[in-house]
Amino acid sequence: MKKMLNTLYVTSQGAYLFKDGETVAVKIDSEVRLRVPVHTISSLVCFGNVTCSPFLLAHCAENDVTVSFLSEHGRFLARVKGSVTGNVLLRREQFRRADDDASSAEIARSFLIGKLSNSISVINRHLRDHAGKPGREALEKAAKNLRDYLHSLQSNTNLNKLRGIEGIAANTYFDVFDHFILTNKNDFFFSGRNRRPPLDAVNCLLSFVYTLLYHDARAALESVGLDPAVGYLHRDRPGRMGLALDLVEELRPAFADRIVLSLINLGKVKNSGFTKTESGAVLMDDETRKTLLFTYQERKRDEITHPFLQEKIPVGMILFAQAQLLSRFLRGDLDGYPPFIWR
Repeated sequence: MKKMLNTLYVTSQGAYLFKDGETVAVKIDSEVRLRVPVHTISSLVCFGNVTCSPFLLAHCAENDVTVSFLSEHGRFLARVKGSVTGNVLLRREQFRRADDDASSAEIARSFLIGKLSNSISVINRHLRDHAGKPGREALEKAAKNLRDYLHSLQSNTNLNKLRGIEGIAANTYFDVFDHFILTNKNDFFFSGRNRRPPLDAVNCLLSFVYTLLYHDARAALESVGLDPAVGYLHRDRPGRMGLALDLVEELRPAFADRIVLSLINLGKVKNSGFTKTESGAVLMDDETRKTLLFTYQERKRDEITHPFLQEKIPVGMILFAQAQLLSRFLRGDLDGYPPFIWR
């Protein structure tokens, strides 16, 4: 199994990154604040007004360290990566299956089985851990409906119908999402999923974590030789990494949503950390962003037993493990793609 390396997130506005021997050096206000050996990181993520020297970019490319540039509030801007490597035969098989509706539906169904199973697990865990909290009837009904949708996935081979089931299931899950929020209900509430832009603090947090997960999924797919742009559930669209979005679906409830809920319920984020613009968009401040990034990185270090591989891995390696399993399936080494199902 590949070793999990750290991601270096740089959020300080005006920071300048440069190569200093075999290290990445971060200079702020003419003072070097940090040096990190390049061999200890897998990627650099720069938010907002952060610049990099061309020598550092070249050094990162040579050492397989991806450098991503996002806006201060998490919108993807650009990415610098070294030469693409991978098995051309594997990619040709990926493309062939994407061009076949039946094959696409088979793989898309597996992603959705993971997503719906993990959504049910999130609800069941809440019901078990917070038995006396309001909303129990609504949560139990949502879990039952999701189980029915999960059952209907098993016998459905039409890609459009699978997408329809996914849409209904997502609405069912998010209809009860507000019940997961246990503290600070006046400041943190959820009345529905919205994005581009997010219109409340909860959606702001969700969108940001989903973006982080999306970029990690893209890197995982590239590391095993798959093209992250060619998906099965998410079809081709310019500028969209369809297969990365497919891979993220399984981990939204069990990983991303739980991070957001823990930040809110443990009081680690405050309403004062969010501002609303004239357009209605809600943005988080730098301190809230740093708290979220720290929590995200710490969660990736936790260990779990992978349900299919039956070995202990860091949570941050789940995406790599799933990308590897998908590549093994496409090569014919597995009879099907085993989705990640959180226990």
